[in-house]
Amino acid sequence: MSTINGTAGASRTTLAPPGTNNTRPKSTPGLIPTNNVTTKEGVTVRTRIDPTLTVDDVVRQLCVNLKVTEPSSNFALRDKDTDELIVNENLRKAIKNKANLKLVNAPNIEAAEIVQKLIIRDEKTLKMALWSLKKFIREEKFAQEFLTRGGLSELVDVICTEHGNTLAYALEAMHNLMDLEYGWSDLDDNTFIFSVVRILSSPTSLINVCRPATAILKKLVEADPMNAPGPLIASSSRSPPIAPPGSVYQYGFQIVFQQMRKVNGSLETVVNRLGSADTAMILHSMMLINSLLSHVNDTEWDEFISELERLNVRKAVIRLMSSHNIDDLTSSILDFQANIVRVTYRKKSTLVEPEVELLHESILDYIWKSSRVQEERDGDGQVLKWRKLGFSTENLVSEFEQVGELGLDCLRNFVADDPEFFSKVVLEQLSRPAERRCPIARSSNEIVELLSEHWMIFAPAYSTSTTYQPFFLNFYRVHTLATHFFLRMWNESGSAAGDFSRIVALTRSQVKVALQSENVKPWHEVEHDFLDCEYRAVRDRQMQELEAEDDLLSKVPVRNLKEKITRESAEFVRQQRIQCLLQGAWFVNGIPTPANGPSRRPNGQWRFMRLDNGLKYLHYVDSAVKFPVRNGLEDLPERIEIAAISLIATGTCAPPQNILRDQLDLPPPTNFTPSPLSFSLLTATEGSLADQIAPDQSRWADWTDGLNMLRRDSGHVTSDETAGYIKALTEIGLKIKLLDLSGEKVDIPSGLLAGPPPSNTDFFFSDVI
Repeated sequence: MSTINGTAGASRTTLAPPGTNNTRPKSTPGLIPTNNVTTKEGVTVRTRIDPTLTVDDVVRQLCVNLKVTEPSSNFALRDKDTDELIVNENLRKAIKNKANLKLVNAPNIEAAEIVQKLIIRDEKTLKMALWSLKKFIREEKFAQEFLTRGGLSELVDVICTEHGNTLAYALEAMHNLMDLEYGWSDLDDNTFIFSVVRILSSPTSLINVCRPATAILKKLVEADPMNAPGPLIASSSRSPPIAPPGSVYQYGFQIVFQQMRKVNGSLETVVNRLGSADTAMILHSMMLINSLLSHVNDTEWDEFISELERLNVRKAVIRLMSSHNIDDLTSSILDFQANIVRVTYRKKSTLVEPEVELLHESILDYIWKSSRVQEERDGDGQVLKWRKLGFSTENLVSEFEQVGELGLDCLRNFVADDPEFFSKVVLEQLSRPAERRCPIARSSNEIVELLSEHWMIFAPAYSTSTTYQPFFLNFYRVHTLATHFFLRMWNESGSAAGDFSRIVALTRSQVKVALQSENVKPWHEVEHDFLDCEYRAVRDRQMQELEAEDDLLSKVPVRNLKEKITRESAEFVRQQRIQCLLQGAWFVNGIPTPANGPSRRPNGQWRFMRLDNGLKYLHYVDSAVKFPVRNGLEDLPERIEIAAISLIATGTCAPPQNILRDQLDLPPPTNFTPSPLSFSLLTATEGSLADQIAPDQSRWADWTDGLNMLRRDSGHVTSDETAGYIKALTEIGLKIKLLDLSGEKVDIPSGLLAGPPPSNTDFFFSDVI
């Protein structure tokens, strides 16, 4: 770049459209703000820029006025304070804010120079080049030139060979590049992805290296062909469809997990970092685990889930629940909780087939051997084996049909908790007359049903819990406690075979009491409620509950109906929330807490935001006053990419001191008190994209939950209001269905038995008229 002649701060010029006179009437210049423009050489000119000009015209006139000999196409304008590139869309905003500008290399020139520095790999210039790269790589002109000149392969080579801060800057640049929807579709699995996994797993890697490495793996997991916009290409085999050539959606869970398998202890390292002292590292690890859980495919499902369970990831998350109250972690923990709901439901709906699955066979073999009971034959010559443990039949496929693999795992954990006790109680029951025996295995399965009902394991699109559920994450331990309670109630009440449903009802009542307020209740109180309560007290309380409840709701068909209506209600509320985002709304621009990191400086007190019809961007405009916003996006020049939002944190910012208090449903400010109606849109690395305060509780619930439902790795709602709507719609729908049945005086059985299968295929289903 040539030297521009002038004295710093001494020059003044007015930039006007071509064909106009630069000399304006004396009363006019004050209408146009003055901007300081600084060159690379430190020369500063005070300039009035006509807002009707394009950026190209502004740069061209600056070069003429400052007698620059190079073509004006070699230069661009940036905000001196933020390094933001000035383009036509934000030029007016920069002029109005009197932003300090600087004349710099055009993005294509800057990109060419950085690629050259990556090739030369000089130690003195490499770090600075990478530092600039991570800032500029999101700009389209810069990115295109960088990619055209082979910058991606040079960046990958740096990642595979460098270390320390140089590696950290390179990883951050790559992560920022991956915010683009193009340019990184051919990253090699065995070089790049394997190198990132190896970096992540190395005990010598610095925290500032591990954070972007973890974020990159999360991006790769979410770049699943199933997430690709537009039509997918059908596969010729039974494998999933593939994304079109050139699409970045070429990766996904399977590719990332295959590379993680190659590095011993990589997943264990991610789980262990949930105990890190660095909150940002915890957050990145939680987000990667959530993405893996959200995108795990059927092929690796068993292996991956088993490995996570072996690493005791639930225990690590429960520790976070009690040790962290940071909003961004709260959102990720609730996402994990919702993912475990889906994992639990899948286990519950997976059939137990010992003749097909070796794992099922080995678990059942362990249970049988732990009982120390011998197989016999009954009076009819039939094998008497599993009925000795409390099953109704010897057909284990049908015995576990309602609780699936979840029931099998729960029974195994009950046995493993105290094998001696299990053997003792089985032998004790067998010593009693048949009608007085407690069916241990059957009661275990019934407890699984009760807990699934309590925690609404209905496989909704997202979890309706807005609070921590540490006891749910301890599902197996709670099941063991509840099963011990069932056995004790059976013994203390002197029950017989016909009393099974009565003890089930007692246990259901105790489950509600023991697990209430679980986000604040200590674990020892749960143990006390199950292990130390007296039969008479439980029975008296349950009789009071029966007076106010309908026994109809406890029947299996009604519970199944409730599951179906819950799913429908959740989807209905989800669509309503997204419709609110499509309509748009006004918010106050809040003052963020320092914990949220850097945030974008708003240009006005108010902000109107609206989601586009493609559900990819939040378009917005900042203004000093509210004004009627037209339909569409013409009035909303700025936008935020939904994919860039990692977290929707709540209670994060305070209203400006000069806000009119009667326009918001808020208490008066006291120092810096975050508003309960505030929320922030956070990225994984760059702080906050937006800090907003809703005008009322309903608008806050609409937007926080609606935005959460749009995120690829999200699975929870934020507000009690949304959870309440889903619950209310479910109850109303259920009552309407039951009124239809009760009006017809239909008797609802507790369960249905399937008849024998047809003896041949000589039949058809007639149409119901």
